[in-house]
Amino acid sequence: MPVNAVEPKIHLHRGDLPQGLDFGSAVAVDTETTGLSFVRDRLCMVQLSAGDGVCHLVRFPKGGGFEAPNLRAVLEDPETVKIFHFARFDLVMLRRWLGVDCQSVYCTRTASKLVRTYTGDHGLKHVIRELLGIEISKQQQSSDWGADELSDNQLRYAATDVLYLHEIRRKLDVMLAREGRSRLAAKCFDFLRTRAELDLAGWADNDIFAH
Repeated sequence: MPVNAVEPKIHLHRGDLPQGLDFGSAVAVDTETTGLSFVRDRLCMVQLSAGDGVCHLVRFPKGGGFEAPNLRAVLEDPETVKIFHFARFDLVMLRRWLGVDCQSVYCTRTASKLVRTYTGDHGLKHVIRELLGIEISKQQQSSDWGADELSDNQLRYAATDVLYLHEIRRKLDVMLAREGRSRLAAKCFDFLRTRAELDLAGWADNDIFAH
């Protein structure tokens, strides 16, 4: 039976990370937005965790600035791997709103699709349940992230989205190596930056490789 998710330690920041934070060699990253349209919807929050149970949430209220030099430095550092779940969407929103071209990307959803071919369930909730035996709630997934004030449940949900990505990455890396797909996964991760560029340029719904 899956066990309940652990309670993360949450630090909420406005507009940027504080100076001096060290996320180590890999940082889990996620975003919350007002919707799923690259054109219509705006970035509301960026979540980060070093995989130590501590989550830093950076809020961007409507009309606020998006300079965020400390956050940008973390995301653009080629020596730090950025772990996403469905990196394609997050990379687009980060590039559009923060002007960030994330370096060194790992996508747990892409890895899951490459190696968990026995299932069609690649959402974060399903991956965490199978690989870690932990049950997380996605109840706040469709809530209003553009609200002036966020509830404790929203903050907890946002933090949980990055809380387990380091552990998932380790589990998926073992499976990828076992099936001889590590090199293929790495090539897919490298392409995600180009995929995000194509989305922003207007090719989100077109397969340019099709006949």
